[in-house]
Amino acid sequence: MAVLCPDCGRSYDVTLFGFGRTLHCACGRRVGLAHRLPLSGEGSAPRLLADAMLGRLARWLRLLGVDTAYEPHISDEHLVRRALAEGRRILTRDRALCEEWRVSGILRVESEELRAQLRQVVRVLDLAGRLRPFTRCSRCNAPLEDAPPEAVRQRVPARVRALETRFRVCPECGRVYWWGSHAERIAQVAREILEAR
Repeated sequence: MAVLCPDCGRSYDVTLFGFGRTLHCACGRRVGLAHRLPLSGEGSAPRLLADAMLGRLARWLRLLGVDTAYEPHISDEHLVRRALAEGRRILTRDRALCEEWRVSGILRVESEELRAQLRQVVRVLDLAGRLRPFTRCSRCNAPLEDAPPEAVRQRVPARVRALETRFRVCPECGRVYWWGSHAERIAQVAREILEAR
């Protein structure tokens, strides 16, 4: 099977366009096939994959409970392949990625400012009612589990042990979470984002 350039009619082997890749024809037109990401079901929160430019956004989305994978050192091709394999939407600031890969489910994040990025993602992906702060590990994205104080007492500062009774732990990396001043700041940012929609 061949793919034809819509401008000049030049023919290209279909195998050149795996995973939504495109190429520039000799006439200057971008040629390719469209691929659709197998996105998560209706009503469920989307699964996201942030590119290398959006590590801070990925961390904050995780803090808000959004399943957001992030690998800063993979190529665009591997990013697209992973998104297709896992049914994840891609978040990127890279215009070239959007042009070179014809894959539905790519959201180009417009702003460089974190709160504006969060507002855009929450609005465009309709996440407002599906945010579940403090349910995912900000480091590795795994769902957090409740942990009794005695299970984590050796892993938290003494002042925290004296004040806190509820803890969550990441089953993957072992990081311990508790409600503190940092959590209140995160909750405040979440309120601001939802109010600004």
